[in-house]
Amino acid sequence: MPLSVVVQIAVSGALMGLVYALIAYGFQLTYATSKSLNFGQGELVMVSAFVSLTLLGTGLPYAVVVPLGILFGAVLGAIVERVAVRLALQQKNDGWILLTIIVGLFLVSFAENVWGRDDRPFPTPIPDDPIHILGVDVTWLEISVAVGVLAIMALVEVLKRRTLLGKAFEAVSADRDAAELMGISATRTVTLSYALSGAVAAVAGILVSPITTVGPTMAAALVLKAFSVAVVAGLESGFGVVLVGLILGALEGLASLYIGSGWRETPGLLLLILALAVRPTGLFGKAKIRKV
Repeated sequence: MPLSVVVQIAVSGALMGLVYALIAYGFQLTYATSKSLNFGQGELVMVSAFVSLTLLGTGLPYAVVVPLGILFGAVLGAIVERVAVRLALQQKNDGWILLTIIVGLFLVSFAENVWGRDDRPFPTPIPDDPIHILGVDVTWLEISVAVGVLAIMALVEVLKRRTLLGKAFEAVSADRDAAELMGISATRTVTLSYALSGAVAAVAGILVSPITTVGPTMAAALVLKAFSVAVVAGLESGFGVVLVGLILGALEGLASLYIGSGWRETPGLLLLILALAVRPTGLFGKAKIRKV
């Protein structure tokens, strides 16, 4: 097998892995404020992509559809928090696990009944012509994925680190009760984190759909890989999810090349099992000392 082919497959896979990293970043946003995860995150990606596709079908320009799709994802994320998470957190139980899964299943059923079960192409003004960079052919679509993922993650990190809203995130993450005593609404902060997570999911859907097409089954394929990235990297490191996403994407491409396309999902599952067995806090996570 020529080395140039191996490098090409690895680079293309790594760029696709950035989408997994972005969805995993959505997991981090909700975990930071509430120590809960939306297990229907992949369904938010899928439904947001379908809504954006529908808006494109009405004749709206792409530049208008993108912010509308992101806004829809944010609203849907906030609804998930209100319907499936808030009460469980108030009662201090883990009911949000089952409830977010149920919401995800409902969204799949909704999508199948509204848009059908067939995959659909997602039109985009970004050309699919390859360009030659350092011996590797990369399409403009793949470049747009990399730029979009890194840009949205950088924007959210600036929001978290440089604004009062970000300080509220940190306060609620450190101690919810103490934050409430300081006048910070933990409930609103958690809702905002879910809204941001939904917006991130919508961005992921809009970026990946021109490459993979849009269909009800895209959710399951994406969320498992994203969850693997989040667990392996740790639920606290934005840099970690980017690095692990790149590695997982490259490994998937190489597995398809050397073993067969049917083994494409294997690297993610193996990394997930190893992380849970060896380092449950993730490669970039910090072990917490619990006082007794």
